[in-house]
Amino acid sequence: MVTRRDVLVGSAATVLAGKTAHAKLPASSVWTAYDLGSSGYAEASGIADAIMKKQPMRVRIVPSGTSIGRLLPLKQGRASYGFLANELYFAAEGTFDFAAQTWGPQDVRVVLARPASNAMATAGDIGVKEVKDLRGKRIGYVKGNPSVNVKTDAYLAFAGLTRKDVEVVWFGSYNAMKTAVINNQLDSFSSVTTSANMRELEASPRGLTYPPFPPSDKEGWARIRKVADFFEPYRETAGAGISKDKPIDLVGYRYPIIATYANTDAEEVYSLVEAVDGSMDLIRNLTGSAGNWAPNISGKPPADAPWHDGAIRYLKEKGIWTAEHQAWQDQRLARLKKLQAGWADARKGFKGEGDDEWLKHWEDYRVGKLGLPPSEG
Repeated sequence: MVTRRDVLVGSAATVLAGKTAHAKLPASSVWTAYDLGSSGYAEASGIADAIMKKQPMRVRIVPSGTSIGRLLPLKQGRASYGFLANELYFAAEGTFDFAAQTWGPQDVRVVLARPASNAMATAGDIGVKEVKDLRGKRIGYVKGNPSVNVKTDAYLAFAGLTRKDVEVVWFGSYNAMKTAVINNQLDSFSSVTTSANMRELEASPRGLTYPPFPPSDKEGWARIRKVADFFEPYRETAGAGISKDKPIDLVGYRYPIIATYANTDAEEVYSLVEAVDGSMDLIRNLTGSAGNWAPNISGKPPADAPWHDGAIRYLKEKGIWTAEHQAWQDQRLARLKKLQAGWADARKGFKGEGDDEWLKHWEDYRVGKLGLPPSEG
């Protein structure tokens, strides 16, 4: 069972300081994020603190090590925004854990999406130089976290490996994997390079390494994209054990993604993007890659779901949002509406019983009726 605790960001003095608030920013807001120690939690906390130094808004961060744990509070209306990973894509698609009858394709939207890299964070004492060297090693997966698990499957696929070729070790939360590596109970798991967890691993007796994903390996990249098509080559220059002088070819995607539901007030979303933009002097130094939160970088498609109308309005006013971006948005919205209509139709036609029968029915419907590729991983 995942242990969760709410963390208050900022002090009453900061919140009540005599700052002039934007009219549409709420007096208080609840955000979800990854576990304590993750880069997602660090950046959510840092962005909240930066905004609160300039606006009288109080933000509470709710950390969770699972995709469901980060998205459920948004669905239930107990949180307004999530600093999410690729669970946003799966939630919009109604796949993996979000294929359950209680979920389905969610009407989610992107506010901002920071470009990032991801890697297989690997203990430095086991001789791994390439992804193929992970064969037979202990690889971390997280229950209820398709974002982590599908990424891990995709990275193994780069070398033609599957879960059958490694020793799969399951965890109840993301943060537990870092401790397991330090304690020699795990060898490798997927992670960004800039989190506090990576610094701890680098400083531990086992050390830290990242097997590279060279762009020149076209067949490896084709295998990655067969599992998940939102990845791209990314040369990382920041993070534990990485620098501009020691870059490494990793996997690019968007993380964290500030996300919400489509029905969140457009003026509020506009004001949040405006507040992030106006706080970049404080935000850009939070982590090695936090400068990528600038809306002229994080406000451009593609990402894991359509953009929110409030964010688009701000981005248009700043000359960031282009006709090409709008074309992407239109296509992504059309796909989401197709999925939502398909879900409703599939529910009407379901004659079986139990979750297992439903999951097969929905997968068959997605592939057969909607013409979408099968879920993998």
